[in-house]
Amino acid sequence: MFDALQENLGAAFKTLRGQGKLSEANMRDGLKLVEKSLLEADVSYEVARAFMKRVSDQALGEKVLQSLRPSEQVIGIVYQELVNLMGPVDHSLHLKGKGEVTVLMMCGLQGSGKTTTCGKLGRLLKQSGRKPLLVAADLQRPAAIDQLHVLGEQLDIPVYSDRTSQDPVKVTGAAVEQAKRLGADVVILDTAGRLHIDNELMDQLKRVDSRCSPDQVYLVVDGMTGQDAVNSAKAFNEALELDGVIMTKLDGDARGGAAISVKEVTGVPLKFMGTGEHLENLEPFHPERMAGRILGQGDMMSLVEKAQQEFDQDEARRLEEQLSKGEFSLDDFLKQMQQIKRLGPLRKVMGMIPGMSQLLGDMDDVDAEGDLRRLQGIIHSMTPAERRKPKLIDHSRRRRIASGAGVEPHAVNELVKQFDAIAPMMTAMAGKGMGDRMKMVKEVQAQMMGNPAGQLGKKKQSTGKRLTAKEKAKAQRDREKRLKQLRKNKGR
Repeated sequence: MFDALQENLGAAFKTLRGQGKLSEANMRDGLKLVEKSLLEADVSYEVARAFMKRVSDQALGEKVLQSLRPSEQVIGIVYQELVNLMGPVDHSLHLKGKGEVTVLMMCGLQGSGKTTTCGKLGRLLKQSGRKPLLVAADLQRPAAIDQLHVLGEQLDIPVYSDRTSQDPVKVTGAAVEQAKRLGADVVILDTAGRLHIDNELMDQLKRVDSRCSPDQVYLVVDGMTGQDAVNSAKAFNEALELDGVIMTKLDGDARGGAAISVKEVTGVPLKFMGTGEHLENLEPFHPERMAGRILGQGDMMSLVEKAQQEFDQDEARRLEEQLSKGEFSLDDFLKQMQQIKRLGPLRKVMGMIPGMSQLLGDMDDVDAEGDLRRLQGIIHSMTPAERRKPKLIDHSRRRRIASGAGVEPHAVNELVKQFDAIAPMMTAMAGKGMGDRMKMVKEVQAQMMGNPAGQLGKKKQSTGKRLTAKEKAKAQRDREKRLKQLRKNKGR
């Protein structure tokens, strides 16, 4: 998500930083590159022009041009205007009090992920202590009814449907009465969709809206459709007065322009975003965090929140106690890697860490997930004593471990070097706050980036182009041949 926009904006800002002294002329050239980046990301033309006018009015002022770091001030202006463009957002669902039923109406076109999003929202509500009821009101598509029942079984959430009825107004009205009998306090209506917006669809939704008087109406749109998603949001809002938009498929190749444009075009906030197919992949949309991601500044708040949900808290407390005693073993290192894998794909996690998005560009030819699996294989090939004290690993032990893991002995040596660099930092972190910890993480990243043995994704300096599989295999053979020759010379 936003990869191309992030890369293009980074290039634009690099151009501004590269100027010896910023003048109004070269500032305008840099800002044109920013505008081009937005348009290529499929941001609405009108939105991009209005956005750039606000940025330019501030960036071309005398205060910025004569400052010590004008390029950094421009980045700050772009960041704040992005936040203003996408926000503010009220994440509350405005649920009623105990004993009352809140009705949430979900609408959208077919293929937008509406039914799955109903399940995801139900899961969030259940986790917060609510008792949701899912309602199959999409009578145009029998598969949608079946899908909602499957989701309800997975989540242990009741589902109301009436396969004998062809009147969604009647079904939704009966569902609200059923919720009262079941003691459910939130009703989620999965209404009908179409392949495109038509009068019949809008008329049906208006009748459901009139009959049930939903407390909140949310539109689910497919982020992959770009400005079509924004246009459909505008049409639905004119008919129903939406309370919010939920954008799905923002984990794929979506260029991100729809997410940036939707609030400005419709006046309706983007409240949640779908970041994957799994039922837990629904996140509140935070404009300030998204602006940080777009500008390559990461999103540590979202990463910390996800870590708090996914990490084993008992294991975290045990590790904290060990670290406070100055103890950190390869077993602990392995457990930490396994915890990190639970947060999602490594590239996605790294993209949320400040400063790491630049390193991702250097890792295009690197299989980071495969590297992690190899590291785990190496550690699993060690004895318990070797995991506790890696210094025990001599030449013969290294060969035995490498043989068990199916790697070259030098890979074992590189892992131990990585561990030796990380272990002191981990023990020093015990009892420190998040700010101090992040500072130490950045220091160790800088060390590892300067150490070819410890860096997974060192960028190749030869041709600058991506190597083919055949070229990679030849390069690996050449490296192994050189290492063998070095060992041979060392043994003489």
